[in-house]
Amino acid sequence: MTIFTTTDGTKLFYQDRGVGQPILFSHGWPLSSDAWEQQILFFSQNGFRVIAHDRRGHGRSDDSFDGNNMDRYADDLAELIAHLDLLDLILVGHSTGGGEVAHYIGRHGTARIAKVVLVGAVPPLMLKTEANPHGTPLEVFDNIRANTAKNRSQFFFDLTVPFYGFNRDGVDTNDTLRENFRRIGLQGGIKGQYDCIREFSEVDYTQDLKSIDRPTLIIHGDDDQIVPIDASAHRAVEIVPNATLNVYSGGSHGLAETETDRFNADVLAFVRG
Repeated sequence: MTIFTTTDGTKLFYQDRGVGQPILFSHGWPLSSDAWEQQILFFSQNGFRVIAHDRRGHGRSDDSFDGNNMDRYADDLAELIAHLDLLDLILVGHSTGGGEVAHYIGRHGTARIAKVVLVGAVPPLMLKTEANPHGTPLEVFDNIRANTAKNRSQFFFDLTVPFYGFNRDGVDTNDTLRENFRRIGLQGGIKGQYDCIREFSEVDYTQDLKSIDRPTLIIHGDDDQIVPIDASAHRAVEIVPNATLNVYSGGSHGLAETETDRFNADVLAFVRG
């Protein structure tokens, strides 16, 4: 296992594969770097050094009781990037990981960054407010908190249905993918995952998006049932300078796993372009 210890003593697990220009993948909730396994293999076979970490409280990293907030997540990422001395870096963030990538840039700048990819990402804000009418009501996130606290195993399994769009006509259910999602989710700690719900739902990343001054590709499914596109990608592309939006028709929140070949090809073309 490859472990990095942060300045507050938290041990973070990370994967580091291949050689070449570095590309770092930041995962969604409640997952870990294993959610990127197809991308780790593909990009490491195509001339890139691929790094993917387990966020604190997730996967094989420490389940720290405190520090489960986006400021600390972004600082953890900054410390790992500095530790590995990554330069000319491609940052890819999915869902909560998109918030982490954006907040890293908002707090630490883009001196080490070449390009950014946001996939089904939560920025600028998931929560429904008067200023964000297309957002998701708070009671939805309160329900996620309650289910995470009381019945994680069943909740994570049930969550896979809208996550991958298995409730849509013509979409075949993949039970092995559902079981793998639950397996990865249950590797994480309940406290870290519980705290993280606030970070992906109630944190406003608008100012972070404005700080992204590198070419940015935003990929989002127009049938994303977890992070609806109207409150996320459609707003983010108007905020991020030099951003391009690639909408997957009928695409789900888990499109990097369900439409892997297309996703990998699109990211590869953007990185090499």
